[in-house]
Amino acid sequence: QVQLVESGGGLVQAGDSLRLSCAASGRTFSSYSMGWFRQAPGKEREFVAHINRSGGSTYYADSVKGRFTISRDNAKNTVYLQMNGLKPEDTAVYSCAASPRVFSSSWSASSYNQYNYWGQGTQVTVSS
Repeated sequence: QVQLVESGGGLVQAGDSLRLSCAASGRTFSSYSMGWFRQAPGKEREFVAHINRSGGSTYYADSVKGRFTISRDNAKNTVYLQMNGLKPEDTAVYSCAASPRVFSSSWSASSYNQYNYWGQGTQVTVSS
């Protein structure tokens, strides 16, 4: 079992940057692929980014490609989401998720039902 706790959200202006962190419990963090998802009010949960177990492979949603960077530090049991050039449409609750699966495509990595463990989420609000 993995417990995930996100932090780093907040209220920023358009164009600003934020770095989200997701700390995982347990000794097997490196056995999990990690993803970030977001959900805005009244909208469905949306895939943001994925990173494989070693950190050597990543996938991004088109809407964040070139602005967001996912990374992980397996020694610290933590996955990060660096968000640059934030836009008002990035406003959402951001959640990290862990999956024991190995994903060979962005399509499978972007499916929320492939992830077994979820954090409680952290609010990101971007004002215009």
